[in-house]
Amino acid sequence: MTVRIAMWSGPRNLSTAMMRSFSSRSDTFISDEPFYCCFLNTSGADHPMRGEVIAAMDSDWHSVMAALRGDPPDGAPVWYQKHMWHHMVGPIGYDDFDGFSHAFLIRSPEQMIASYLRKRESAVFEDFGLERQAQFFEREADRLGRAPPVVDAGDLLADPQAILSRLCAALGIAWDRAMLSWEPGRRETDGPWAQHWYAAVEASTGFGPPEAPPVDLPDEARRLAERCRPWYQRLAEHRIRA
Repeated sequence: MTVRIAMWSGPRNLSTAMMRSFSSRSDTFISDEPFYCCFLNTSGADHPMRGEVIAAMDSDWHSVMAALRGDPPDGAPVWYQKHMWHHMVGPIGYDDFDGFSHAFLIRSPEQMIASYLRKRESAVFEDFGLERQAQFFEREADRLGRAPPVVDAGDLLADPQAILSRLCAALGIAWDRAMLSWEPGRRETDGPWAQHWYAAVEASTGFGPPEAPPVDLPDEARRLAERCRPWYQRLAEHRIRA
């Protein structure tokens, strides 16, 4: 029986580094943002490489969901699926993920927004999908009778082995030290947007050093961070600790 891990993140939360970590396991198949094309078609969002993403991926919400519920293409016992909160603007919701193991990746609003603005000229609250994040988290907590696993990117960088080993335990899979490092470069499983977003992780061979305080944000970005903070804190109080 395949363990399907739905790892929910916002942009710039070390989600690609986390995906690399899981791809280092010998028992895991990777899916990189499978609903991205659906999001672009439904929302009309003008994202970098929009045309390439739409040309390369399935744009039907129900078809993508059916594939994710099927067997992994290589028969792997663990299927790691990297999902973005802000992509979920269509007909697929929490109930469609029955039988999946949900986990949640967060990052301090200042770090998240500072990183995002290094790739795009501006940011708005809707770019981060935080309300959908809270909805999924609360419904999964109600189902489990406890908080599902939450990983804070700052904690992950400070002590990768401790955080990842406890994440694996929470997901019911064996800890694998291979998750601490990976070969540099691009992967066949990377989305077509990799050339715009993944330069740093493609040059990496493991998790980076602990995060330093971010540079001062412009006033508008600082106000955005304050708007994001209550949603971040709602999950952060349940995060896995080293």
